[in-house]
Amino acid sequence: MLDKILSLDTGLLVYLNGLGSETYDGLWLMITKQLNWIPLFLVLLYLLFKKLGTKQTLYLLLFVAVLIAFTDQVTNLFKNGFQRLRPCNNPEINSIIRLVKTSNSYSFFSGHAANSMAVSTFLYCILKKYYKHTIFLFLWPLIFAYSRIYLGLHYPIDILTGYVFGMLSGCTMFKIYQYIQIKYFSK
Repeated sequence: MLDKILSLDTGLLVYLNGLGSETYDGLWLMITKQLNWIPLFLVLLYLLFKKLGTKQTLYLLLFVAVLIAFTDQVTNLFKNGFQRLRPCNNPEINSIIRLVKTSNSYSFFSGHAANSMAVSTFLYCILKKYYKHTIFLFLWPLIFAYSRIYLGLHYPIDILTGYVFGMLSGCTMFKIYQYIQIKYFSK
């Protein structure tokens, strides 16, 4: 059963990765870099500041930092535990996929997917009562994580697992945030 799932995962990777072309490689390399998303982060910071004020925004940023540190460290534990080769390093398929970027770390599961989904979920839970189009926050992890498949760095299961872990982490951190808000700041 596991072999069948991994075979389907590899087939889907080969298909999705094969949709790319040299024309768009530069765009996807730009998308995969976290620093290139700073304009989005600044807009989100402005929206938070506008609704929450300085003190609460700084407090919330502390939660975001802890959330990212948590998801990043758990991702690394899984990568080092499973030691699944990235597609770009897998000798069984690296000659049939488009290798746009390489990395020597392991593949399962995607830190890009986990971190972006965790932060999006957490911020969605915070901002949804203030802005009706907050659901569009989830475009960021979709585009950001797909870049990893396009570049030949992750399998689809790596991305989906990262999404699930990120969503659970974001929801859990939101519950902790709410609890602390009620217990210490609502008096």
